[in-house]
Amino acid sequence: MQRKRLVVLTGAGISAESGLKTFRDSDGLWEGFDINEVATATAWRKNPELVLDFYNERRKNVKNVQPNSAHIALAELEKYFNVTIITQNIDDLHERGGSTNVLHLHGEIFKMRSVSDESITYRIDGDIQLGDLADNGSQLRPHIVWFEEPVPMIEMAAEIMKTADILLIVGTSLVVYPAAGLVNYAPWKIPKFIVDKKIPSASALYNLTAIEKSATEGMKDIIGMLRKYS
Repeated sequence: MQRKRLVVLTGAGISAESGLKTFRDSDGLWEGFDINEVATATAWRKNPELVLDFYNERRKNVKNVQPNSAHIALAELEKYFNVTIITQNIDDLHERGGSTNVLHLHGEIFKMRSVSDESITYRIDGDIQLGDLADNGSQLRPHIVWFEEPVPMIEMAAEIMKTADILLIVGTSLVVYPAAGLVNYAPWKIPKFIVDKKIPSASALYNLTAIEKSATEGMKDIIGMLRKYS
């Protein structure tokens, strides 16, 4: 029998439990920085060195943390479902947790790209410096979708949502658009589950089970609930 397609949308809440801070932790500050100074296209044009330094530090932070039990639980669901994870997170914790089919909406911290051609990307484990050039001679930048920039993967993500037999939302406040709008592409009648410490307005979705817990605690409940659909 063909496995059902489980589409999972994840956000900062799942990574936070591994020790990664988010820009929503405190009044729009991210590690003490105003996001407008380090996470926008305007910031890059204004002070690229500061932006590079900021993401070099984020890369180090991600290296120093480990996937948590929620990441691992999502990977284990591949035993029972055809799982696709659509994540708003730029870290690689889903992959390190064992998930094999992950779409990063907002880019990846361990990739860099040409400023003039976003299709030219490279793996990066260390730092990016001013003067580091792509093969086409242009400056390299983090492969991150900043505020004020379009989200190239959003259309692919919407198409994936349309194919879902089950939708699971974990650790996202569903306030950052266009990612938050993806839930509206899921088929109306399918079972939907949301795990978050504070259930967002998506609680109005049809056929929704809401679990107001952290990602690690909530996933313990979800596993049992989902098994009956496998």
